[in-house]
Amino acid sequence: MGVGEAANFAAYAFAPATLVTPLGALSVLVSAVLSSIFLNEQLNVHGKIGCILSVLGSTVMVIHAPQEEEVSSLESMAEKLKDPGFIVFAVCILVSSLLLIFVAGPRYGQSNVLVYVLVCSAIGSLSVSCVKGLGIALKELFSGKPVLKEPLGWVLLVCLVICISVQINYLNKALDIFNTSVVTPIYYVLFTTAVMMCSAILFKEWQHMVLDNIIGTISGFLTIVSGIFLLHAFRDMPFTPDLLPLFLQQGRAELQATWRSADRHQSCQHQPLLSSEDKGSQSTEEEEEEGGSM
Repeated sequence: MGVGEAANFAAYAFAPATLVTPLGALSVLVSAVLSSIFLNEQLNVHGKIGCILSVLGSTVMVIHAPQEEEVSSLESMAEKLKDPGFIVFAVCILVSSLLLIFVAGPRYGQSNVLVYVLVCSAIGSLSVSCVKGLGIALKELFSGKPVLKEPLGWVLLVCLVICISVQINYLNKALDIFNTSVVTPIYYVLFTTAVMMCSAILFKEWQHMVLDNIIGTISGFLTIVSGIFLLHAFRDMPFTPDLLPLFLQQGRAELQATWRSADRHQSCQHQPLLSSEDKGSQSTEEEEEEGGSM
């Protein structure tokens, strides 16, 4: 898991966050496939369709991925963070998170799954921005620049630790209260949406995109959401013919009746003309006739 998180951290340094975050759905896909192979967990029809949809949606998002505005140094990152649009967005995220934690949490946190999941998603969008800045700082550090003397890198590190701590805390609370199959798809959708909004505001990723790429990105994201929903929401539901609609059940019954009649017709064609008893009596009569003639 440490290697995987390190690779995810490195991906934010080299690719747009709008592309990296939705592709995290592939980890859900891989875990579902590996658990069915090594842990003997049953992957029903809904789960297999969800895996296929996740792969297709990820492919569409990669094809139509936005090209973010070039941010190659901490100085340019600092200019982005000073943008009025991002400051307003960050203030709205912090205020709404505090209201959810101290006002909505004690009242509705035990009965509504959206309260704690919204806190995780909102704070998670800020943590992704911190990860992006730290990735740029590490790139400059490896190139020999005196990054350790820059205060922005340390500020981003402290903010990242705080955001991740809050995010993990309230995600664990949501998982303790509600079922994992309910929390996981809702958290993925809200977290990815918040990250895409934050990246669009901070890095202007959608500013130079044509209409085809915008439609492709949104369509790929919605396809991934559908796949994740099918994979988790119907995990424990067995797929039986009784779950089919009535017209499909009638068609299935007619098809089975047709197959049975065909099998009977085929068996009648291959049935011997004489039964075993008739064959035995016929052979006895032939032997008696031969004995009388002798």
